[in-house]
Amino acid sequence: MTDRLFLRQILEQFDLSVAAIDVEPFGEGLINSTFKVSDADGVPMYVLQRINHLVFRDVEVLQNNIYRVTEHIRQKLLLTGVTDVDRRVLNLVPTTVGRLYHFDGESYWRVYHFIRGSKSLSMLTPESAYLSGQMFGNFQCMLSDLPEGSVKESIPGFHNMPLRLSQFNQALAEDRAGRVREVSDIIDELKRRGDAYCVQEELYAKGELPKRINHCDTKLNNILFDENDTPLCVVDLDTVMPGFVLSDFGDFVRISGNMGAEDEPDLSKIALNKNIVLAYAEGYLSKAVSFLTEREVRMLAYGPALMTYMQAVRFFTDYLNGDIYYKIAHEHHNLQRTRAQFRFLQILESEQQGLGEELLSLTQVKS
Repeated sequence: MTDRLFLRQILEQFDLSVAAIDVEPFGEGLINSTFKVSDADGVPMYVLQRINHLVFRDVEVLQNNIYRVTEHIRQKLLLTGVTDVDRRVLNLVPTTVGRLYHFDGESYWRVYHFIRGSKSLSMLTPESAYLSGQMFGNFQCMLSDLPEGSVKESIPGFHNMPLRLSQFNQALAEDRAGRVREVSDIIDELKRRGDAYCVQEELYAKGELPKRINHCDTKLNNILFDENDTPLCVVDLDTVMPGFVLSDFGDFVRISGNMGAEDEPDLSKIALNKNIVLAYAEGYLSKAVSFLTEREVRMLAYGPALMTYMQAVRFFTDYLNGDIYYKIAHEHHNLQRTRAQFRFLQILESEQQGLGEELLSLTQVKS
């Protein structure tokens, strides 16, 4: 039930400084239900969200993560003299009893202050890729001194490659949809690469690669810009959690550096958009090089292949399980996605050494 009267009743549970007059659907998010809340003059004041607790099963952890991250960034911005802090970081509105969310008996709700004069960009250019790199690099940089354990996993194992491979092997063994026999070529290719894409976990276990606070959904539309296309802040913080910087860097390239679609049926259209990738890398490293270790810098070029391999494994696992996780448009949609991701993986693997050298040149790290 999401009629306006019901939504206003939900809003009454929050400590709003301005009365909510109008509530309407907002944005194109696929996970949470989002609504724009306006005052009597029609001015947007708040964003109301119903949290998808089937995805984010521990809402307490989720909301505590967001609060700790946004408050940490807020204090950093204040210390550097930023005057429009309320436009530079998300700001949660507590409930009337001081909680970070409201539970109505069925659903979990939260409210943010609306960031005035903000918008998302839909067109990815080298310039917007550079600015995105700066924003995500600075986001990680500002959070790099948070105490270990202060932010927890909102989706356990989200970017854990050994876990994804375990799920893949279980799907192979169970063969729920009876599809294993028809896709032996993909199975062989993915299994052959398994060990190569668990290197980061092995290095972490040895104490040679740190975990940091990551965004875990690095894409252009998770940054808000002002009316002059100047970036304001990073949004969609639900997946902020500990991880490897390789994941955040790699996922932007996987999503935005591919000239084909994520589910491109014509594999000849899949290619690496080097201009976008290098622009993003230059922006990212201009902010992140201040806290990255030399090992992290040298492994950044591995990140795009890692995340593309991981996504291919996830799509393929779902295909073997009978398409129970990802929404599909046709029977073989997840297989089509797998083949598209695998083709991009092959391209990234062939480009990895050269990309690594170019990234090192941006940081003046000598071989």
